[in-house]
Amino acid sequence: MNSLSHSLSLSLFFLLSTFFLSLLPLSFSSNDTDALTLFRRQADTHGTLISNWTGLDACSSAWRGVVCSSTGRVTALSLPSLSLRGPITALSLLDQLRILDLQNNRLNGTVSPLTNCSNLKLLYLSDNDLSGDIPPQISLLKRLLRLDLSNNNIRGNIPPEISGLKRLITLRLQNNALTGQIPDFSSSLGNLKELNLTNNEFYGRLPGNLLKKFSENSFIGNEGLCGTNPLPVCSFTGSQPVDSSTLTVPSNPSSMPRTPIIEQDKSKSRKGLSPGAIVAIVVATCVVFLVVVSFAVAYFCGRNSGEIVWKAGSDGGKRRSGSSYGSEKKVYANGGPEPDSDGTNGTDRSKLVFFERRKQFELEDLLRASAEMLGKGSLGTVYKAVLDDGCTVAVKRLKDANPCPRKEFEQYMDVVGKVKHPNVVKLRAYYYAKEEKLLVYDYLPNGSLHSLLHGNRGPGRIPLDWTTRISLVLGAARGLAKIHEEYSAAKIPHGNVKSSNVLLDKNGVALISDFGLSLLLNPVHAIARLGGYRAPEQAEVKRLSQMADVYSFGVLLLEVLTGRAPSQYPSPTRPRVEDEEPAVDLPKWVRSVVKEEWTAEVFDQELLRYKNIEEELVSMLHVGLACVVPQPEKRPSMAEVAKMIEDIRVEQSPLGEDYDESRNSVSPSIATTEDGIAGY
Repeated sequence: MNSLSHSLSLSLFFLLSTFFLSLLPLSFSSNDTDALTLFRRQADTHGTLISNWTGLDACSSAWRGVVCSSTGRVTALSLPSLSLRGPITALSLLDQLRILDLQNNRLNGTVSPLTNCSNLKLLYLSDNDLSGDIPPQISLLKRLLRLDLSNNNIRGNIPPEISGLKRLITLRLQNNALTGQIPDFSSSLGNLKELNLTNNEFYGRLPGNLLKKFSENSFIGNEGLCGTNPLPVCSFTGSQPVDSSTLTVPSNPSSMPRTPIIEQDKSKSRKGLSPGAIVAIVVATCVVFLVVVSFAVAYFCGRNSGEIVWKAGSDGGKRRSGSSYGSEKKVYANGGPEPDSDGTNGTDRSKLVFFERRKQFELEDLLRASAEMLGKGSLGTVYKAVLDDGCTVAVKRLKDANPCPRKEFEQYMDVVGKVKHPNVVKLRAYYYAKEEKLLVYDYLPNGSLHSLLHGNRGPGRIPLDWTTRISLVLGAARGLAKIHEEYSAAKIPHGNVKSSNVLLDKNGVALISDFGLSLLLNPVHAIARLGGYRAPEQAEVKRLSQMADVYSFGVLLLEVLTGRAPSQYPSPTRPRVEDEEPAVDLPKWVRSVVKEEWTAEVFDQELLRYKNIEEELVSMLHVGLACVVPQPEKRPSMAEVAKMIEDIRVEQSPLGEDYDESRNSVSPSIATTEDGIAGY
């Protein structure tokens, strides 16, 4: 009996053990799902950015960006460029995570929680808003191969414990606020192939072994570093290394430290000055006099030649002059002869205000740059400027914003510069003076959607294919949706949505430009310049709004589908071309054609050569018509518009399958008219 009881007990034990062991993967999977759900609640508060994270199990439901192992554990999470905002604390529970790619979002907090993910191999967190320091516990990530924390706000020192990451191949820490001395991990990190510590606040002697293994390009932008050539020579005061090239003597002698006089021979002090001392005093006096005269000459010359004028010549280039030319405004490189009435002094006026630390330059560098005029838009003139170091930027000289007070202008620029999204043109810097206002952007080389749609119409034109059109429209929709989401509470609009403000980067990705600049104008003037993109309610209510942006985007969408420019009124800056189609109210024309059930007549003839896209064309037409309904409250939001476009077709490469490979550039031409400006 006892034997039978013992056998039953053993059998029951094994059965229960097998049962609980079978539940372990489910338990771990549930924990991983809970962790991801918490992360989404914190980083995607509206639930619109990661829309398919539904279901009870992240692994069985095929959540976006989530990769799982055969045992049901989350091993990879890839959600780049989604504008996620919030902490990453919840991800600390994913202890089987191998790959984490969250670059180009707006995540905040510290990286410390991730030190619990001891199986991480690839960690990409660049271009976020992470802060704090690099924790010493980073050494717990023994399997780490690539670490990218660049373009954040991380501070403090590089902990010596980083030497424990023996398998590390890539270390990118550029464009942060890291400080202290750089540790010598050249021997401990023997597998390290890529190192970037540029644009931080490191100081002291750079270990020679690091400089031998990696070029000086890995360390530029850290003015306090010294060492062997090409770095400045180090000098030492006590134990603190000092760059000898930056040592200065106080201009005020009273600020010098007092040194006690040691009396070695009192009899010498009674004899007066020696002839050598007298000669030295005379020479020093002459030198001081010459210095004063030099400063005086430089000052008075600067009053006359310190102002540099950008003028667009007949060749589209830039010329410099010491005097004004016609009605051209002046950019003062030296601060100008007198302060502005709004309190702007010469020192303030001579500086560009940057939104990021990387690749900064002075106003003088910008004015020395070779430049050409790209075009004149409704808000100003755009120049392409190539700096001495080869960096290319786009500079917009604003017009009609000159009465704007400095404080108000800076507030607007803070609003514009805050937005960070892959489909929004990034404002790099601005310059303010009473009579001159400059905006500096990244230069985008492939023109605008307007030039792609309407440039070179006629024989020999290379058509804009359907895949490219839908991709560009989707990018513009995402960028505009980001702007509306960022300022949903304040209801700040874009204010100037049109095809010439949808620009293409070097990869053919669409970015929306000119955000917020209409706010600098009187609303009546701003609305008057919208032309065929103006919402009907703006004829009576003279103000900009997000719902009016939706209407303008709908007109843009109809423009892409029909190939027609939506000009209610011809541009005053562009003469009418012979045989050109007359100006038309595009939404009204499309409605009339659809009403007569001639829908096929709406679409651009260039699109009709593509097969099997009729359903997509009609679906996109419905989206456009939904955006241009006369009643603002009945229009969808831009987030809803972007989602509708995504649902129509899976986004493909901007260079679609039917794209002509013989075409060397995404843009067939770069127009320089009011409507076709390849600028900002």
